[in-house]
Amino acid sequence: MESGSVTTPFGRRSMTLASLAGQFISRDIEPGKSVDKWKLFRSLCAAKRRLGISDRTLAVLNALLSFYPESTLSGETSLVVFPSNVQLSLRAHGMAEATLRRHLAALVDAGLVARKDSPNGKRYARKTRDGAIGTAFGFSLAPLLARSGEIERLAAEAEADRIELQRLRERLTLCRRDIAKLIDVVLEELPGDWTSLQEDFRSLVQAI
Repeated sequence: MESGSVTTPFGRRSMTLASLAGQFISRDIEPGKSVDKWKLFRSLCAAKRRLGISDRTLAVLNALLSFYPESTLSGETSLVVFPSNVQLSLRAHGMAEATLRRHLAALVDAGLVARKDSPNGKRYARKTRDGAIGTAFGFSLAPLLARSGEIERLAAEAEADRIELQRLRERLTLCRRDIAKLIDVVLEELPGDWTSLQEDFRSLVQAI
């Protein structure tokens, strides 16, 4: 589990409320909590609009997750990954470094990852005598674990909205078909100027 004091950004990057919030979220992980990282990523993809993130930002997160060696995010392990921008770019399909930095910042601003900068701004890990990772500097995935329940809820809501939209589209398609055929009937069988009604209907359909 992530703990300790607040870490401020290295160099000219200023501290933001989003960065500060991400570090506090990282500490709010229930003991023993764990989640499958790829299942959680799929939920993120479903909830991307509600979280305000783009496909490119998700591609960078996918690359970050690939550097976490376990398939399960757990508060019992170090959740900090520390790839270089070169390594990240390779796993993000050759994304340019400036673009990579922008999407990393978007992940921090969205509260999905937290920066844990080293004294010199480099990303690395120091191992203990038994070979385990002791202190690591890079990007913490702890906010993902802490917010996994919220992310899954947002994904479920997005899926429910998708199904409802599909249902409404089906109803609209049926209504359009029924109205068009009823207009054809009156044009053929009832006296009167029905041409304007047909034109109005066509204008409505085109607008949709």
